[in-house]
Amino acid sequence: MKIGVAKEIKNHEYRIGLSPASAMELIRNGHEVTISTGAAAGIGLTDDDYTAVGAKIAASNEQIFAESEMIIKVKEPQPDECKQLSKGQLLFTYLHLAPDPVQTELLLESGVTAVAYETVTGPNNSLPLLAPMSEVAGRLAAQAGAHCLEKAQGGLGVLMGGVPGTEPAKVLVIGGGVVGQNAAYVAAGMGAEVTILDRSVPKLRELDAFFQGRAKCLYSTSEALERFAAEADLLIGAVLIPGASAPKLVTRDIIKTMKSGAVMVDVAIDQGGCFETSKATTHQQPTFVVDDVVHYCVANMPGAVPKTSTYALNNATLPFAISLANNGWKQAMQNDPHLLNGLNVHEGKLTYEAVASAQGLEFTNPSSLL
Repeated sequence: MKIGVAKEIKNHEYRIGLSPASAMELIRNGHEVTISTGAAAGIGLTDDDYTAVGAKIAASNEQIFAESEMIIKVKEPQPDECKQLSKGQLLFTYLHLAPDPVQTELLLESGVTAVAYETVTGPNNSLPLLAPMSEVAGRLAAQAGAHCLEKAQGGLGVLMGGVPGTEPAKVLVIGGGVVGQNAAYVAAGMGAEVTILDRSVPKLRELDAFFQGRAKCLYSTSEALERFAAEADLLIGAVLIPGASAPKLVTRDIIKTMKSGAVMVDVAIDQGGCFETSKATTHQQPTFVVDDVVHYCVANMPGAVPKTSTYALNNATLPFAISLANNGWKQAMQNDPHLLNGLNVHEGKLTYEAVASAQGLEFTNPSSLL
């Protein structure tokens, strides 16, 4: 199979879909891998690093889209990229379609077969291709939040861990999944006073055992959310419904009760955000202020640490990429129902129910296409 890797064009996105080691694995499986020139410069790699493992170099992204049977990316295709996709091609990347009707429409029009990293499943309802970036984004959320709390960034002027004789920052994490646990882990490590809210009692037990008193793990009710939000210096939204639009748990009324200069980090922004006031931002302009509360809503947070993120992502995606390339998408998905859950779009049909529900579009059961 001819596999192409395009250079990411989203604002301040430096990750790349295949590392040289991953490219080598696909080449050793009998496939042809072509990388857009300069695609890995953001993580300190050159075209020579790819040619050394047998990959070819394309002069442009346009060549990648024109000549590849499977295109491997990191971020969702931008409108210009969507228009270069065509029927018969396989796209393997993050999509986050539920809050993005424009991308959905363009992918449906293109006829492409699109597999979304974020909806491929694993044992026990896990999301193995989303997990590594959720780990990165969660840890970055505490780091970014700490920076935004600085007065020069519009924040309260509070140090996360304080110093002897002063109080540490109060951090509220909504959601105790992969993002929330990692956000709380870093915030607690910085010395903050951390509270995690979640509605799964087994998850709360797991978190309580993990943190051993370094974070309060509480059942999430409307009363608890309102009370702790009003007290928080930093609020981190880490709520996910796989493939669907994020629920707006933090309302404008709750935000109005928060401290002037408090900071909110919405890690769910890829799925539309879990704050009522959220709107996607970029690493170039990461924050905005609503009701005197600083909002950090960067839609590609792991892009801030592209070297770490690229290798973490490749570790998870490579086995699936090899299966798709070796077997073709139909046979690969017949072999692995977890991979079938990643199918979002096929030749003008929308094959992920949560996206169809969010956008009021017709849903086609992916199993019917096999």
